[in-house]
Amino acid sequence: MDNKEYLDNFEFSLMNKLVQLCRSYGYLDGVLPSTDDIDTLWLQLAPEYLADAVEQVRDYPTVSVAWAAYMGMAVANGWDKDWASTSQMEYKSLYGQRGFDDMDENIVAHILGISLDTPDARAIEDIVRRCGELTVDLIRHEQVEPQSPMAYHIFVRASRAMYRIGAAMELKRLGYKMERIGGCDGLPS
Repeated sequence: MDNKEYLDNFEFSLMNKLVQLCRSYGYLDGVLPSTDDIDTLWLQLAPEYLADAVEQVRDYPTVSVAWAAYMGMAVANGWDKDWASTSQMEYKSLYGQRGFDDMDENIVAHILGISLDTPDARAIEDIVRRCGELTVDLIRHEQVEPQSPMAYHIFVRASRAMYRIGAAMELKRLGYKMERIGGCDGLPS
């Protein structure tokens, strides 16, 4: 198996496990909501995010991947409200007062508009933490040499999966529901 196939399989398996976890807590159902717009914006935001997140891996491994889910939530929220502005967003516009450290709280309070002292904010924090812990556990299970090129590539794929899960959870929270339309994809309805 070549590296791309290995990484694709890792990301696919991780996404399935994250979706399963989110479904078990009621954060996702049915088909995973997503859009090409949101997925494509990852490519623009990822380099700066990854530069910040890699610095956190040793001391805060869960945070290093979990903040990508918050970023996905922010992008999905912007996709719903004002895609013209969101599609041009600067990564650092997601920062809180302490930069990367409180980006999660900034996104929840100022982008999603959820007061941090509410049950909704605590529930989001809980599911993102659970997803982050699962992701870190699956990365460790791969037993890849730390600080190696392969470790970095796995981290990138894990971060992208977390971004997509965050975006999907926010799309569901906003009321989006993805449904297959019979005949449009060549499959019977």
